Amino acid sequence: MNMKSSDQSWGIVGGGILGLTLALRLAQRGKQVTLVEAAPYLGGLAAAWRLGEVVWDRHYHVTLLSDSHTRSTLSELGLEKEMEWVVTRTGCYAKGKHHSVSNTLEFLRFPLLGPVDKIRLAWTILYASRLKHWKRLEGITVADWLTRHSGKRSFQRFWLPLLRSKLGENYKLTSAAFIWTTIQRLYAARRTGLKREMFGYVPGGYSRILERFARMVEEEGVRVHLGQPVQRIAKSGSGIAVACRNGNSRSFDRVVVTAPAPLAAEICEGLTEKERSSLRNVRYQGIVCASFLLKKPLSEFYVTNILDEGFPFTGVIEASALVDRKHFTGYALVYLPKYLPVDDPFFEASDEDVENQFLSGLERMYSTFSREDVLCFKISRVRHVCPLPTLGYSSSVPEMKTSVPGLYTVNTSQILNGTLNVNETIQLAERAVEVLCRA
Repeated sequence: MNMKSSDQSWGIVGGGILGLTLALRLAQRGKQVTLVEAAPYLGGLAAAWRLGEVVWDRHYHVTLLSDSHTRSTLSELGLEKEMEWVVTRTGCYAKGKHHSVSNTLEFLRFPLLGPVDKIRLAWTILYASRLKHWKRLEGITVADWLTRHSGKRSFQRFWLPLLRSKLGENYKLTSAAFIWTTIQRLYAARRTGLKREMFGYVPGGYSRILERFARMVEEEGVRVHLGQPVQRIAKSGSGIAVACRNGNSRSFDRVVVTAPAPLAAEICEGLTEKERSSLRNVRYQGIVCASFLLKKPLSEFYVTNILDEGFPFTGVIEASALVDRKHFTGYALVYLPKYLPVDDPFFEASDEDVENQFLSGLERMYSTFSREDVLCFKISRVRHVCPLPTLGYSSSVPEMKTSVPGLYTVNTSQILNGTLNVNETIQLAERAVEVLCRA
């Protein structure tokens, strides 16, 4: 263990990728760091779990060739050289049929859009990929911007189902910056000179990554406390006290809260009303995500976007179309996400009800699917996943430094020009460390 000394103690609240990266970087700069996590495991949204004999990611994740921050971190962890890179296929389910849209030729054959619609759709994607001044997109809704550039038919038949799959009816409140960031990430590889984007994964998934991450922060002297939900954070003497629900309390010179913005507003005392409102006003999408093992694959597509209405999930992610099935003991691993507003009653649905609805949806989509092929089915529910880039979002983002001396909030609401993914989260942490160490 690399023991370090410092006159200043830091507390990190939250042990996801963001909190882990902050803890590691601060410890590497000689700070005394303690990390407090509510769950009995590290990783947050990137955490893994067990499905029968398989341990894999609780939610679906992928690394792109252009994800430089993720790849740099994996290299530091000694895992980047082991990554396996794959060219995947993408499908659409429309008008009761599956269509491959994995390349330009297949896109040109897509039956739901006419020639003019396809040209306008392609122009929209190309135009967004080359736009650099993203802030002006915050002044127009994503629906208006896409309709203006792609036309009404393309919007109704193609864009609207995709927006609803991620945003539900919140798409009406979301700015055009949302689609810009999505397209920018997919085109990042081409801007670096690569002909196409490839998807990669570490054998063992995030279970292995987080195991290595935990070992590294421990070697840097970080103290980690799991299973300790924080109830209250407040000024105490010359420091900041972090009180947990189990009665434990610890004081630090400085505390960084990485919880979602509305949750940070609830546990941090002493904030001004303006600061509290700024945190509470960040809108989030949540997710109910099923993951399950099958005896055989559903299709050859990694992602199947659903353009038809009436399905209980908002897409089909077949991890085993990306990851070699030997990592799943020969079986297929599938994720069924359903993105929802944080107050949607579906979060309260029983596991049995969710499973029945989701499997019924699969029976509609895949004639070869049988419930007898399902070996293990588990459901994850997270209410605060994706902050929504609403109109004028960048002007109201919560500040990292609060009015309480020594108290900071760093969370994914502060990702301004990127989509929520591991690469952007690590980049946010790296940027935040510079701010924290200058304060």
